[in-house]
Amino acid sequence: MLLTSRRLRAALLATASATLVAATLPAVAPGPLGIGDPLFPYLGNPGYDVLSYDIAFTYRGDNTKPLDAVTKIDARATRRMDRINLDFTHSAVRSVEVDGARAEFVTAGEDLVVTPRKAVEAGSPVRVTVTHTSDPTGGKGGWVPTTDGLVMANQANAAHRVFPSNDHPADKAVFTFRVTVPSKLTAVANGLPVAKTRRGATTTWTYRTRHPMATELAQVSIGDSAVVHREGPRGLPVRDVVPVADRAKLEPWLAKTPGQLEWLERQVGRYPFETYGLLIAGAQTGFELETQTLSLFERSLFTRPEYPEWYVDSLMVHELAHQWFGDSVSPRTWSDLWLNEGHASWYEALYAQEHADKPLDQRMREAYRLSDGWRAAGGPPAAPKKPTAGEQLSLFRPVVYDGSALVLYALRQEIGAGEFRRLERDWVRDHRDGTASTADFTRLASDIAGRDLSGFFQAWLYGATTPPMPGHPDWKSAAPKQGGKPE
Repeated sequence: MLLTSRRLRAALLATASATLVAATLPAVAPGPLGIGDPLFPYLGNPGYDVLSYDIAFTYRGDNTKPLDAVTKIDARATRRMDRINLDFTHSAVRSVEVDGARAEFVTAGEDLVVTPRKAVEAGSPVRVTVTHTSDPTGGKGGWVPTTDGLVMANQANAAHRVFPSNDHPADKAVFTFRVTVPSKLTAVANGLPVAKTRRGATTTWTYRTRHPMATELAQVSIGDSAVVHREGPRGLPVRDVVPVADRAKLEPWLAKTPGQLEWLERQVGRYPFETYGLLIAGAQTGFELETQTLSLFERSLFTRPEYPEWYVDSLMVHELAHQWFGDSVSPRTWSDLWLNEGHASWYEALYAQEHADKPLDQRMREAYRLSDGWRAAGGPPAAPKKPTAGEQLSLFRPVVYDGSALVLYALRQEIGAGEFRRLERDWVRDHRDGTASTADFTRLASDIAGRDLSGFFQAWLYGATTPPMPGHPDWKSAAPKQGGKPE
């Protein structure tokens, strides 16, 4: 599919003497690779498994200027590599070292292709150190300028606009962030703080995750921020990051998180990480984002009067639910996105029913009415259409939100509420800190139900039209107009 030059070489080797072919083939030019994700074919890289990232940023107080950065990647080779491909674009590379020795490098597409002095053998550890800049301008994800600094929004494929990486959720790793900023500002990142060092007019803040994380979930906040602390269930550290000027105004919203944590733990089990909190930023992103342990929210969500309280509450629960579904259990490929967004939308809707008298059945019936139009426009839940070129957020269509929550509703109707609840809890327990696929979910559901559900899932996850809803034969889905919108 993607590794064209390598596959060509393999085909030639199969039809001629290995010695002859190796002697006559020209050297293969460095090029972008990928792990063959159906939606982002050049994302991720074969040949190694990242174990940890150690990333240092230096921010000088101007969110229109590139940050200085050093990214250290510790990995283990899964095969012999003459070259190491990293996802990285939009910034300048100053130098690269492999295991402490200077290495040659070139860019190819959105890959940084590194040639070490000697090949990296299969099974061996390798450290790649890249000294680079990190440019916060240009949009398209990655750094997002705020009214007082920067935050990150890397979903789905934009982390490599910020730092060199294996930028695919299939390769999770632990992270350390070392963020140097003017001392009047505060830096916060995923995980927990481990050090804070002041040197003259700057302060370096260091954070480390205790659990592996996908690159798309990385978060660094720099700004004139207050960090507000409280406790969640069993003493869980809850820390929120908000603009200093808004601390008192936002407190009623921040105070809701411990109760929401308790509610979700009753649904699916213990919270999977070392801390949680809200990062409320002065930015107009058009979305909220489940960055691991520190979910990103627009300030306007909490300050605009037209948003009713129940609606804001449900969005808070949506991003919190992602900490289990999408963060702790990450998608194996981006076609598995429905498992993230469908579950978050499901618990968002369930919370609204229990706390704001917004009937789940009513919401799901409306989703059913619109479902055929959503499938026509965006593809079925587990086989979504590719995003528009250059617009990765176009992947996040209605079919992966309520269109996928509808699949979970149908599944609960099919197997019963008790078995469905067991499935949810077993899913996040069995795949904690890992990645999982649609096939893993359907297999577990069949095991718990005690019968083969492959026909059910084939229709609901891959069908062009929406199957009949178990228990609701009267529900109808409107035929889509041309262009995929329902009548």
